[in-house]
Amino acid sequence: MPIDPNAEPFHADAVPSPDDGQRVGVLLSQGFTGSPASMVPWGRYLAEQGFGVAVPRLPGHGTTWQELNRTRWADWYGEVERAFEKLRADCDQVVVGGLSMGGSLALRLAADRGRDVSGVLLVNPAVNIARKDVLALPVLKHVVPAFPGIADDIKKPGVEEHGYDRTPLKAAHSMLTSWKRLRDDLPRVTQPILMFRSVEDHVVDPSSARIITTTVSSRDVREVLLENSYHVATLDNDAPTIFEQSAEFVRRVTGP
Repeated sequence: MPIDPNAEPFHADAVPSPDDGQRVGVLLSQGFTGSPASMVPWGRYLAEQGFGVAVPRLPGHGTTWQELNRTRWADWYGEVERAFEKLRADCDQVVVGGLSMGGSLALRLAADRGRDVSGVLLVNPAVNIARKDVLALPVLKHVVPAFPGIADDIKKPGVEEHGYDRTPLKAAHSMLTSWKRLRDDLPRVTQPILMFRSVEDHVVDPSSARIITTTVSSRDVREVLLENSYHVATLDNDAPTIFEQSAEFVRRVTGP
């Protein structure tokens, strides 16, 4: 199936550090129904700092929402695992991060891979949803194929994340089911965490950030509030803050 040119994955090789010669990689994952386009500017910035970068395209994304509805959490997690393994083979240390569902995939990696993950970067991460209508998803997904889309929640005019205009329900139910297992495993996350959260977010409610900060076992957790961005903050007005502070974070958690 043809892939939207805006949804192509991104990769950059790491440059050895002038201080100690080590190579550091950063894995960045997109959100549900979005595309790599939401992460590539961030990835390019980190690559310019000398970090190796991987921005994979999650299965079912960048094509059609109908194809996404035929994929599940295991498919998306499998793709970020493959990208992670390649970075691990090429780099001495790897930091993982993501936007929205990409954040939950990054936390899953941190819980599963322990010391192989040096740090976690989160932008409006999603591990929970307060909306009550999702309780009907187990039945609705067999009756209604999709809800209205959640893409392009961006305050900055004229910017698109090149996501879908529909939210496929079978795929969404798979995501929500996997979040429950992830929440149970959050105490296994011990790595340093830098989390960016938009004060005004029309996609992910504040319960996710609250659950993460109160449940992980990490002793180094910092939350940065974004005052001038909506959900897709990596493409919004506060993107420079995310880019600059994340680079500083990666240097700190992978340094001597």
